[in-house]
Amino acid sequence: MLILLPPSEGKADAPRRGTPLDLAGLSVPALTGARRAVLDDLVKLAAEPDKALAALGLTEGQLGEVERNTRLETAPAVAAGKVYTGVLYDALGLATLDPAAKRRAAKQLLIFSGLWGVVGIGDRIPPYRCSIGVRLPETGTLTAHWKRALQAPLDELAGGGLVLDLRSSAYTSMWAPRNCVTVRVLHGGKVVSHFNKATKGRIVRALLIAGARPRNTVKLTETLRELGYRVEEPRSGQLDIHVEQL
Repeated sequence: MLILLPPSEGKADAPRRGTPLDLAGLSVPALTGARRAVLDDLVKLAAEPDKALAALGLTEGQLGEVERNTRLETAPAVAAGKVYTGVLYDALGLATLDPAAKRRAAKQLLIFSGLWGVVGIGDRIPPYRCSIGVRLPETGTLTAHWKRALQAPLDELAGGGLVLDLRSSAYTSMWAPRNCVTVRVLHGGKVVSHFNKATKGRIVRALLIAGARPRNTVKLTETLRELGYRVEEPRSGQLDIHVEQL
């Protein structure tokens, strides 16, 4: 089972020293050409701060984010699982997983990105700023760029296995898996937004620790119930999970 995650808006700071990005060494090497196109375009854009601020939807107070993009090929790179931060990743707690769960995470988790397309948690990348909604001068709209590039290699990677899609809506257009289930988090009968990230992070953590590999939505529902979650019967590839505490 593949588990699809969104990136985080915020990124952890990279160390001052370390080996820089090896673009060809990232997961799904078939994407190297598509990644190179976005990387070159983004670095070139960053050399013109005013244009970069407008294209990336940033304010003058975020000029440091643009300046960081100028160093993407020379800055120290660290594991993607350490770069992405925020509510979902805090709840997932990759660093505190046991060794077996970490190995599962390395095989099962795919993080979607406007810059890289997708990365695994062990892929070494520099912190960056480039959301999927960006339109770059040469590459154009990133959603369209990655939709073309991702379909074939990710279809092959997923095979006929179940795909648990926990991406935010902005990233779902990048790739449409065939055998897919999404999750909706409810509290008091109402859909929650911000706090659904924490629940999703906890769900992924629980599945990894349990070593669960359900082959279909019914089995996933059974597994989550065994793990203590209140899950409604699946409908049209969607699971509704009710939480008592946020």
